Amino acid sequence: MRKRFSPSSRNTKLAELQKALPAAPGKFPARSFFERSPELVAPRLLGKLLVRKFRGRWLVGRIVEAEAYLGPHAPTPDPAAHSYRGPTPRNQILFGPAGHAYVYTIYGRYFCMNISCEVEGRSGCVLLRALEPIAGLAQMAANRSVDAEAAKPKDLTSGPSRLCQALALTRAEHNALDLLSPNSPLQLRDDGFRASECLATPRIGINPTNAALDWPLRFILPGHPCVSGAKNLTSVRHRIR
Repeated sequence: MRKRFSPSSRNTKLAELQKALPAAPGKFPARSFFERSPELVAPRLLGKLLVRKFRGRWLVGRIVEAEAYLGPHAPTPDPAAHSYRGPTPRNQILFGPAGHAYVYTIYGRYFCMNISCEVEGRSGCVLLRALEPIAGLAQMAANRSVDAEAAKPKDLTSGPSRLCQALALTRAEHNALDLLSPNSPLQLRDDGFRASECLATPRIGINPTNAALDWPLRFILPGHPCVSGAKNLTSVRHRIR
């Protein structure tokens, strides 16, 4: 006799799986951390952890490169930002509560992940451009279809689309998730790492005709091997406080 499916048995197995998963590293920052202008949030995100629940384990990367995009409410609105012309069905999450994931598609097949900033009703975000892989490297390599033994850490999570591939992030599954919720499969955590300084450069991939082309809103950990993009961009060193 065929055994009938029981929703309660499925819930029991899910609970057992969640119980077996060890606690995520670090702790959540306060939501107020993100309720500021993106150019203040982005450098302070360096060193924080992006944590993803995936198949019963944590995939963890430390943020080493990020770009700020200002909203239309900024003193000088950012013409390179998705929110420049106001809210749309695509970018609505940027005008909602801070600390949420904004995932969008590029070239019809790749994804980029941002974190919403500013108080509700205003918009702004930080694009995550590169991570240092910390935990789950073999799974990240599998997600990117590269040889885990031959791949360097930079091969896994250097570049906004690479890091989304490595963590298996998609717009359909992860857009609008609260990164500060313990129930979220995608979280932003703080394990106490503190970067004392960063380099600020112009952002990468901005249209040459865009008025914001040279705005120094890309922030990187100096000399980190996982940072993406050209190494000869004009930079200014900043203290992070």
